Amino acid sequence: MKHSKEDILRIIEEENIQFIRLSFTDIFGQLKNVTVTSSQIQKVLNNEIMFDGSSIEGFTRIHESDQYLYPDLDTFAVLPWHQQHGRIARLICDVYNPDGTPFIGDPRGTLKRMLAKAAASGLSFNVGPECEFFLFRTDSEGRPTTMTNDRAGYFDLGPLDHGEQTRREICLDLEKLGFEIEASHHEVAPGQHEIDFKYSDALEAADKIMTFKFAVKSIAQKNGFHATFMPKPVYGEAGNGMHVNMSLFRDGVNIFNDPSGPLGLSETAYQFIAGVLVHIRGISVLTNPLVNSFKRLVPGYEAPCYIAWSASNRSALIRVPATRGKGTRIELRNPDPSCNPYLAFAACLAAGLDGIERKLTPPEEVTENIYAMDRDTRHIFDIHSLPRDLREAIRAFELDDLLKDAMGPHITAQYIAGKKAEWEEFRTHVTDWEVNKYIVMY
Repeated sequence: MKHSKEDILRIIEEENIQFIRLSFTDIFGQLKNVTVTSSQIQKVLNNEIMFDGSSIEGFTRIHESDQYLYPDLDTFAVLPWHQQHGRIARLICDVYNPDGTPFIGDPRGTLKRMLAKAAASGLSFNVGPECEFFLFRTDSEGRPTTMTNDRAGYFDLGPLDHGEQTRREICLDLEKLGFEIEASHHEVAPGQHEIDFKYSDALEAADKIMTFKFAVKSIAQKNGFHATFMPKPVYGEAGNGMHVNMSLFRDGVNIFNDPSGPLGLSETAYQFIAGVLVHIRGISVLTNPLVNSFKRLVPGYEAPCYIAWSASNRSALIRVPATRGKGTRIELRNPDPSCNPYLAFAACLAAGLDGIERKLTPPEEVTENIYAMDRDTRHIFDIHSLPRDLREAIRAFELDDLLKDAMGPHITAQYIAGKKAEWEEFRTHVTDWEVNKYIVMY
């Protein structure tokens, strides 16, 4: 929704808003915020709110710590689940330097730069995410467990689905925030849920994902649950994915659609698919950023493990849903909701545009179930694997100059340093599995 400064001032007065939450996202996808009282709204609207960037991992050094929050007025919204102790409104912000230039390490700015590159060719990039999450019980001290209150499965209803009421409440509050909810349902695993909202411009979609995760966690906590977007919280159960549906438009027309083309797809769509496939191993450190992410990407749980595409085959990394016309899109199935959506979308767009610029051709469509293929069969089809762990994904990114250029030198250096530290911490940590496996045997 478009908002002017006058609109915001009027709403704050009419709705008796007492606090303004200024939100931004760090390079690792964590939502941060500075909250001010409504008496400071003129300073907010004049881009005068400052914060210590050196306190945010991956942002600035201690001797250059002052940074400013420039709110995007169109993101102004009143948070419907905050009704007590003062109503709260939210503005999503870009991060700027004291000299008035955009901060090169701001993930939202990274996506905006990549969208500007597409716009220079007359293209707009639309994204529709499918976000999954778990609702877990908390213990007597309010700490999260991995226990659920239901034994429901895919598309089941109450009384099996004890999280249905919370999911309904989330949908209603999201609609008050301007979301168009297309579907919500119980997912495969007990306690697992999915809510899908309508596609939009990639920047708006990334903003909505960050808002969505915050809303889900806030409403779940209010109802006595702990919501998690951790990719694989329970061994032996399906993990949380975030399928990303992508399309390119020019002058309001979906240029992935071509009724006369093979499978109803345009040459541009095939080039975009090819670009994503070429760069996907490096992209995976952004779309699947945690040690835990790669425990979801294993056979048997509907998550992709292999680099292939298909118009119908859900074992492929990229699927082309049946809808054509304005709804023509490609679905990338490996991302999970722990990712930073600004960086993930920027990387996917960079890869797709590279495929278009270089007129790349994707490999042949794979219609067979890839999970059922042995290694020799996959070799015949020239099907390669996604990285098996975070270390492989880091290495693949380091070898991909296009992705490093898309992220910029600051985010590239800080992000990879953080991921290497995470891998090293995991590598040297003694897990419960190791203790249970070896402490008696040896």
